[in-house]
Amino acid sequence: MSKICQITGKKAMVGNNVSHSNKKTKRRFNVNLFTKKFYWVEQDCWIRLSISAAGLRTINKLGLNAAIKQAAEKGYLNA
Repeated sequence: MSKICQITGKKAMVGNNVSHSNKKTKRRFNVNLFTKKFYWVEQDCWIRLSISAAGLRTINKLGLNAAIKQAAEKGYLNA
């Protein structure tokens, strides 16, 4: 399973570790991602989403139905 938030579309980024001698090596900046179950009242079912902390705040702000609709319009949701 890829490390992509299903609500915000955030994914891992690539950057550099920079040492004291200014030597650069590649590294990944992973998303703060976790799996969470939500009860979707409009569909009367439980759904499991892989979301980031920012995605969880979006759901708390907009509501689950609006957040899922917004994610589906942008193509982030794989459902």
